[in-house]
Amino acid sequence: MENGVLPGPSGDSARNLASRSVDRSLERRRAAYAGEVRNLVQASLDVIRQTGCLEPTVGEIVRAAGSSNKAFYRHFRSKDELLLTVLDDGMGRLGDYLRHQVESAPSPLDRVRAWIAGVIEQALNAESAAATRPFALSRARLSELFPDEVRQSESQLTELLCEAIRAAVEAGEVRSDEPERDAALVYNLAMGWVERRLAETSAPDRSEAEHLVEFAMRGLRGGPARRG
Repeated sequence: MENGVLPGPSGDSARNLASRSVDRSLERRRAAYAGEVRNLVQASLDVIRQTGCLEPTVGEIVRAAGSSNKAFYRHFRSKDELLLTVLDDGMGRLGDYLRHQVESAPSPLDRVRAWIAGVIEQALNAESAAATRPFALSRARLSELFPDEVRQSESQLTELLCEAIRAAVEAGEVRSDEPERDAALVYNLAMGWVERRLAETSAPDRSEAEHLVEFAMRGLRGGPARRG
């Protein structure tokens, strides 16, 4: 030390310190932005549940979130992009529920049945229906706007069913030479029924739901269709 001045950090050390400082700043900003997105997604769900309208305005969402238009457009270019995030969030939550149902089932065949019944239950249980309705009824329209993104969201569910079908095939309980294709078809069957029932005002018929589950199971146990 000369003239009472402490030596400064070397070039490499200074760059490392600056890099860590930038990383900390970015991490704080990232956490704040993630919180804003979660807040807007939850506000969208709240508005939809309270009003019954699947197309709330940006103003309604922002007010419910206690946020601002500036914060909204910082993360989303349009309301549809926000609704896509709502759909992805809903698919993730449904996927977590289905995984729990599937993993609790005693046999591979029961896991397939548990997956189908778990999807169907989204229209039968009042609380589940309220949570599922916002993204289930927007799925078809959003699929036209964001086909790749919606397909990726849906894969959270179909891949789980595909795993169950493969396990049932290995156990000799199901005949399928195209598990991925079969999983996609069963998904469309089950989710299509859910969407239709969620769009109706009358309570869904549980016996009809049970028949759908058995119909799907018979199709899987019967094996692949003949190809001419």
